[in-house]
Amino acid sequence: MNTPNSAASTCQVVAPSSREALRLVRERLGPDAVVLSNRVTAEGVEVVAALEGFAAASVAVPVTAPVAAAAPNRPASPPPAAESEAVLREIHSMRGMIEEQLAGMAWNDKQRRDPVRGHLLRTLLGAGFSARLAKDILQDLPTGQSHALGMDYAKAELARRMPLLEDEGALLDEGGVYALMGPTGVGKTTTTAKLAARCVMRFGADKLALVTTDSYRIGAYEQLRIYGQILGVAVYAVKDAADLDRVLAGLRDKHMVLIDTVGMSQRDRAVAGQIAMLCGANRPVKRLLLLNASSHGDTLNEVVQAYRHGERPGGEWDLAGCIFTKVDEATHPGALIDMAIRHQLPVHYISSGQKVPEHLVPADGKALVDSVFQAGSRSALFVPGESDLEEKPEDGGDAERAAAEAARAEAASERLRAQCRQLIQALTHNAQELAANAAALSQGGIGFEQTRALWRQLAAPAGADGETAEQGEQRVSRALSFQAIDDAAALCGDYVLAVGGEARLASQECEAPQSLASTLLLSDRTGQVFAAPLQGPADAQQPAGWALQPALDKTVVHLFARVPDARLIRQWKDEGRAWAAAGSSALRIVDADTGARGTLARLAAGLVFGTALPVVYRKKAAFMSVAEARISLRPELDEMAPGTQPPLPVLRCVVRRMVDAVTGKLLAHSYVLAGEGVRAPARRMAQWPSWRSAAEPYFKLLGQGIGQMDAAAVPARRLIAGQACATVFLLQGLQDGWAETARRALAQLAGRAVRPGRPVPAAVLFEGLGKLLVLLDALETEGVAPSPAPLPAARG
Repeated sequence: MNTPNSAASTCQVVAPSSREALRLVRERLGPDAVVLSNRVTAEGVEVVAALEGFAAASVAVPVTAPVAAAAPNRPASPPPAAESEAVLREIHSMRGMIEEQLAGMAWNDKQRRDPVRGHLLRTLLGAGFSARLAKDILQDLPTGQSHALGMDYAKAELARRMPLLEDEGALLDEGGVYALMGPTGVGKTTTTAKLAARCVMRFGADKLALVTTDSYRIGAYEQLRIYGQILGVAVYAVKDAADLDRVLAGLRDKHMVLIDTVGMSQRDRAVAGQIAMLCGANRPVKRLLLLNASSHGDTLNEVVQAYRHGERPGGEWDLAGCIFTKVDEATHPGALIDMAIRHQLPVHYISSGQKVPEHLVPADGKALVDSVFQAGSRSALFVPGESDLEEKPEDGGDAERAAAEAARAEAASERLRAQCRQLIQALTHNAQELAANAAALSQGGIGFEQTRALWRQLAAPAGADGETAEQGEQRVSRALSFQAIDDAAALCGDYVLAVGGEARLASQECEAPQSLASTLLLSDRTGQVFAAPLQGPADAQQPAGWALQPALDKTVVHLFARVPDARLIRQWKDEGRAWAAAGSSALRIVDADTGARGTLARLAAGLVFGTALPVVYRKKAAFMSVAEARISLRPELDEMAPGTQPPLPVLRCVVRRMVDAVTGKLLAHSYVLAGEGVRAPARRMAQWPSWRSAAEPYFKLLGQGIGQMDAAAVPARRLIAGQACATVFLLQGLQDGWAETARRALAQLAGRAVRPGRPVPAAVLFEGLGKLLVLLDALETEGVAPSPAPLPAARG
């Protein structure tokens, strides 16, 4: 195609190839033609050309008057409108490209004169900041600065520009209704629970209410309800705007209401409807946007724009601020700060883990900026490197000094890594063995990861972040409570068994040993100990396990070594408490069905036992069978005058009989008494006393562990020691091959020789566990990542 203008001064041709297009241009305009533009189109290569004089006049169009003549002695008419517009577009495009190149040349010139500036730019880009903000931050950097001073300047400038919540106390004291919003999976429910816990610690549970609008995700309400039970806070579910108005109207007496909203993609049209429902409520609702720190910067920008405006841009429905979540998962978290600065969105809190509420802290500008450059990500696949940016600085004195400084820093870092490797080599023979043992413990279902998370908190100085000793104890206690909830859901059926005991503590201040009351939770199916023990004051009337029953959402059955007295049995029946105890053969009872008086031994002689099952009893082959009866305890004669003794509650009595498999001789009877409300199968109940006896050595280990950690006087440390002791106790009882290997490895870390066929003492395992956790933290700190071996199968 050949499209000339009327004066034959310009032409536009489209041909299958560039060579053919140029040939057509020369045929039309002659050898003096100048190509103004060329581009590839669907029809082929399009070339716009003009005679030399006309081309010069066309280029001058933006800055001079309209063209009067195209060439001497040759009048020219203006080109057609469409063709003129095409030429102007090409000219503007070339001008933009030239301006961009000039800006790049100016920046390169600054780098040549100040090589540190280029190094800082690459550091900011590597941390996740946009090129525009990074260059803006460094624009006014004084020349001649060292890298350390330049880094301090950049950090200070970032902290100065970032908007923050000025006073958390003022926000909580003001109260009101807050809605936590954000895309799916950003952590709204967990963050709601964390924020609720901070509110409860400040002004009590009765001043707070939780509301959820998430009726889409399975179990969303139940998850928030469990958090509410732990905190003692009421939880409400709403479905639509009318329901929300009704609930908020009924909560006007609450100082603060937190709303957990349904997660929606920023591209979902329903986002605008959700914003309208919240902002149109009968009470003012302040919206906090949750932003995932591991998201790409462009994604974060889309999220803010969608949740900030919806369908009604403006300030009336604007966001009150934002909360950064999953900061611990981010590889390049600078995009978060970049987004907050760009949109001037105040940062309220930082969430960096799953623990409630300790992994939620008020935003601190300086600390947040510092953490961005301490992320230490080694996955730089999507961060531009040296060759992807502008040209390298020219050789010179400043460049040589910068290179020498970088080389010295790298050498120092390598020395630290080498020292860490040597330490690991000396203690565990190689880093891969350490990784294999850690992986096996993590997959073993013994609470190792939870212990490791709590253990890290021991490294924090006392009073860090303004936390008192009491608050530290409450934080660790809540973490153990959440872990107990998870164990109950995974290990138990209808009941959770609880075993109380006392650990003897050696105190330097008084000669006599002190004692610490503790409670172990057990599975009602297998007797497996939970990895989250409880500690608290001993109370014979109200054992500690019952206090956790609402949160566990299962009936807690306390196991006792002996039958409680009549007064407690009556009290617990009135309160609906569940308990079980081992009885002796001489215990005096009354058969509730026949009225016959006697002892448990006499009762067992007249019972009909069920099917006998083969078992091993005291290393002998035996048959076990079970029978059950309804009984009451016989009151002591001196308790009350005859005829005035109130009737005792009826109890379940499960009798287990052991018979020698070879001779048929009776080996033993054992007895379990429980309230009638305990409806567990009799054959399973018959095992409860033996499970209780198997758990008792834990309390001795707890006393030893607290002594090794010097934690007797620090409540939070005592709780962490209890968690670690539970992990060791579980590991000691496992018969799996990986567990034996792990026990030997921990003994070697503790510097103890292991004799073949002899069990490793629990105190030695506890010492080795502490050293293992220290080594793993050293690996992470220095960036030495051992290659993990294949993981063993998880323990069921």
